[in-house]
Amino acid sequence: MAFIRLVLINLFLAFPLTGIQTDEKFFIPPVNIPLLLSANFGELRPDHFHSGIDIKTQGVTGKDVIAAADGYVYRIGVSPSGFGKALYMRHPNGYSTVYGHLDRFNDEIEQYVKSRQYSQKSFTVSLFPQKDEFSYKQGDLIAYSGNSGSSGGPHVHYEIRKADSEEPVNPLLFSFGVKDDIRPVLEKLFIYPLSSSTSINGKNAIKQLDLVAGGRGNYSISAGNSIVISGKAGFGIKSYDLLNNSHNKCAVYSIELVIDSTTVYKYTMDGFSFDESKYVNSHMDYATYIRSRIQVQKAYILPNDRLRTYTATGRGVFNFSDGRTHKVDFHVADVHGNRSTLSFNVRSEPGGAVTAAADDTPGITVMPYSRQNTFAAKNVKVTIPANALYDTLRFQYRRIAGDGEMLSDIHQIATKYDPLHRAYTLSIKPDVIIPGKESKMLILKIDDNRKSPLNSTWENGYLTARPATFGSFAAGIDTIPPSISPVGFASENNLTGKRELRIRIKDDLSGIKSYEPEIDGAWALFEYDQKNDLIIYRFDADRITKGIRHNFSLKVSDRQNNTSVYKATFVW
Repeated sequence: MAFIRLVLINLFLAFPLTGIQTDEKFFIPPVNIPLLLSANFGELRPDHFHSGIDIKTQGVTGKDVIAAADGYVYRIGVSPSGFGKALYMRHPNGYSTVYGHLDRFNDEIEQYVKSRQYSQKSFTVSLFPQKDEFSYKQGDLIAYSGNSGSSGGPHVHYEIRKADSEEPVNPLLFSFGVKDDIRPVLEKLFIYPLSSSTSINGKNAIKQLDLVAGGRGNYSISAGNSIVISGKAGFGIKSYDLLNNSHNKCAVYSIELVIDSTTVYKYTMDGFSFDESKYVNSHMDYATYIRSRIQVQKAYILPNDRLRTYTATGRGVFNFSDGRTHKVDFHVADVHGNRSTLSFNVRSEPGGAVTAAADDTPGITVMPYSRQNTFAAKNVKVTIPANALYDTLRFQYRRIAGDGEMLSDIHQIATKYDPLHRAYTLSIKPDVIIPGKESKMLILKIDDNRKSPLNSTWENGYLTARPATFGSFAAGIDTIPPSISPVGFASENNLTGKRELRIRIKDDLSGIKSYEPEIDGAWALFEYDQKNDLIIYRFDADRITKGIRHNFSLKVSDRQNNTSVYKATFVW
């Protein structure tokens, strides 16, 4: 029976049940320029996996974006963050496509969106047209490439999703012109002690080894290194993939860990649900990423990591305790079948002296991941919901004196190196409450002298917020309104012949909550370029009269309801 179970497990690993039926001829590229990628599917990002591919647009905006297949537009998004301007199309094969970070839509969609923005008096809109409003054939122009939203440079973010569930799937499973005959690159091996008694080369500490390329995708550990392990251990690997004609380091498609010819762990990035995306914090070596921005993919699974891209035996954890030498292989592949292999030996020892990593931190509280955990100290309370942690946490707390700008001590809640899957409740009682300014007070996250605001409310004398990360926090106050700075013009200017009006709006603490622009007493559409702190009005002769003086006013509020007002006149 044990042999039969092993055979079934290996068959499951070899043929994962992805539920993805790919018709390689159904989709065409969403652009008419050479198809080069700056990022691919499943890349590790802060708090999420990358849900599509990023297509280069030759360093400029304004390239044609076309329908990848016959279908209709079912959603249109406009936002100063995220995908910026985005189109969502549904297709008859059961899939949807997404086109993000656009500069503008085609003329008919642009007019539709603009009319809705004016009727809602909002730049930010989420629209759901009727099925027959915007239908397109494969190759029809639907938009123009841009750099909107949270984009870091001109490109098209492109996704393929299952239409019924909105789950993104790997677009490179559909062959539509991405060229790739380059094997993945393997850079470093990490070995993790997974119990307090585990010894890795005599120490209970993470071991990191550089890898050496031997040609034809074969790698080994650097010369002069041997690996001796006693106890439970896990492995991780730093690797990346390259595609033809692009220098960008992209994500690998699959990672397989084989010990003594048996697959103990396999990760395959065919697709995921957005509900699973934050498991990236467990999939990667989170502490190493926060410390050094090095992305290591672990080949073992934490107890509360429920990402469906895994198949594994014993969660990928291996107990080196039999005194034998074990052969270990990492097989790393891209979606086009190019593969690299790391091979090395591990000598196991039944037991022995372990030099434990120093731990002189007092006041450790053990918090199991599967239950709600609470902690309280002077002027601070913490409630961590069940399953917000990926593993049992050795929780630690410290209190540090705040600086003159803070209204409480600094409360260090666990460490910023401990990953979280869900937000928790943090309550801080300020040492000072300024009468009449209670509504301006909030909790701040303190990280390397940078203060990040949290949406905060008052509850029984405590400021309360829902942080999504651990770290250091204090009570603060924001009484300073946003700044408003016209760019390239002043009141009374003659702007005849100008195409646009630009104004910089900025808030140094709690952040911009809203802006309300009016020209001649009527709401005016100003696009919000959030990453550059700009709002932009494009002069529109259909909405304001040319050749006369106009009155302009702008009200900007931050998240603590501090408000600034700017007024000017101009001729256009």
